[in-house]
Amino acid sequence: MSRRSLRSALASAAVARLMYSALGRRPPAGKHAWTRTNHRGEPITLLEGPAVAAGGIAGALLAAGPGQRERIAMAVAGAGAAAFGGYDDLAGDGSSKGFRGHLGALRKGQVTTGAIKIAGIGATGLAAALIAGQSGAAGRRKPGAAAVTDALIDAALVASLANLLNLFDLRPGRAIKVAIGTGGMLALLPGEAGEASAAPVAAAIALLPEDLGERSMLGDSGANAVGAMLGVAATRLPRPARLGLLVTAAGLTAASERVSFTKVIERTAPLRWLDMLGRRPPAPQAGPDAPASPAPDTAEHDTAEHDTAEHDTAGTGAARPAAAVAIAPESCQEGAEPAVDSAGAARLG
Repeated sequence: MSRRSLRSALASAAVARLMYSALGRRPPAGKHAWTRTNHRGEPITLLEGPAVAAGGIAGALLAAGPGQRERIAMAVAGAGAAAFGGYDDLAGDGSSKGFRGHLGALRKGQVTTGAIKIAGIGATGLAAALIAGQSGAAGRRKPGAAAVTDALIDAALVASLANLLNLFDLRPGRAIKVAIGTGGMLALLPGEAGEASAAPVAAAIALLPEDLGERSMLGDSGANAVGAMLGVAATRLPRPARLGLLVTAAGLTAASERVSFTKVIERTAPLRWLDMLGRRPPAPQAGPDAPASPAPDTAEHDTAEHDTAEHDTAGTGAARPAAAVAIAPESCQEGAEPAVDSAGAARLG
């Protein structure tokens, strides 16, 4: 890791911790708006998300890329995703889940918070792509047609990764572990993507203990923001690598409409071990005749509302019964797990 990346990572982590502490003392709109109850009956806060987003943006502005345009693009993508994700966290009613649910509601003339988030993150992703202005490996600006193609690829990449990371925020620490893995993968690929990913990954790691301890969770605001910033970092990859990453993200998102990521993880021993690493043990049984502790698929970190139906929380503020629709279908803590992973039901129980 270069000195620039190390400085960016340290700044991100420090700002994330400071913001989490500050927001905890004076939460916007009051503590109740950000508090959910998890499957253990314990309160859990969504303030981790805004804190991580702020940390990632601060570190990105300090040193997210080789030039000012890249740093601004990272900040725009992160701030836009955090804002629209936070809106869905706080205002969503969970009436529609996943892309199909939002599109179905639109056909009926209903505009859901999830649909607004999808459009908003798509727009900020395009803005970030245009600001960054994809250049060649030697830093040369590309001509007209190539520039337009790259801008569209980059915009789709930012939105797709914002959505995909949200789909993994179904258990304590899972989305952050995926972010760490994604940052590591970007570091191994050609280009400067690994350097650029240091800020959002470090911000998320700074609050990993809170997430694993089930005291807080990323929610849509945090997961969407970290994913979007990783998407901007990935725009530094050569075009073939970007296309491969985009196809992978799109494929996983489409699969999440039909397949539960949690069930796949539970059936795969290495993934199950990694998923449980650092997490609290299952809640103890009340007595000899009490039902068994909830299976891993029912609710471990359940609480925040993401998009699909897996991470759905108990409710936002005064009334959020199901799950906030995030950009994608499986973005919550798995609960009942219908064909499309249910958004927050699982983390909340």
